[in-house]
Amino acid sequence: MSLARCRIIELPKIADPRGNLTFIEGQRHVPFEIRRVFYLYDVPGGAERGGHAHRELEQLIIAMSGSFDVILDDGRENKRFHLNRSYYGLYLCPMIWGELDNFSSGSVCLVLASNYYDPDDYYRDYQEYLAALGREK
Repeated sequence: MSLARCRIIELPKIADPRGNLTFIEGQRHVPFEIRRVFYLYDVPGGAERGGHAHRELEQLIIAMSGSFDVILDDGRENKRFHLNRSYYGLYLCPMIWGELDNFSSGSVCLVLASNYYDPDDYYRDYQEYLAALGREK
């Protein structure tokens, strides 16, 4: 896999003076069926989350409130995305190493996932991940 497949997806935004509305439909706005939803919140200042890759899982990462950075790595290059709008999601394809940092106070990170939780889907060791890609450093 390559970072070229990972991209920002603009979600529908219905503007209204009473408050905006955004909706997300699986296989329409995101390229997968949504099987799991989870969110990160109350992340302490200076903390990092993630630090792993998935063998098969696809994700859409959204800053529902506040902001944070997502650093993606495909074993050749890495790229940082700053998320701070609830109508933008970062599509993360399988076999991409991801880390989250730079959380603002009160931020909430929503993740839509293509599958149920499976501990065997994770690469938690970066060297093992690189070996699986054939890109050992």
